Amino acid sequence: MTAPERPDDCLFCRIVAGDVPAEIVLAGETTVAFRDLNPQAPTHVLVIPRSHYENAADLASHDSSGLADMFTTAAQVAEREGLTGGYRTVFNTGAGAGQTVFHAHLHVLGGRPLGWPPG
Repeated sequence: MTAPERPDDCLFCRIVAGDVPAEIVLAGETTVAFRDLNPQAPTHVLVIPRSHYENAADLASHDSSGLADMFTTAAQVAEREGLTGGYRTVFNTGAGAGQTVFHAHLHVLGGRPLGWPPG
């Protein structure tokens, strides 16, 4: 499958390309993980696919293995960050759910008790 074209105005595509600096936690063949600039927990890392997909649903329908890679990367990040007490993974899909950058990204949150329900 051919990866979709990267939009010039996508912040996360620009991070993948190295045009915008980010504190990279883990970079692999299909994913990049970096620290969120507005952390909501002591550990807040974003995991993104290197290919541009607008959101998790778009990624799942076009590249389900890429979606699985994101969760594998999230587990590796949690291990490296010492999140032995647990961690949360969150996709915000669409503006109504709080998605502000329209490139699929998985939040990895931990380092403090995370209550339920979230929000």
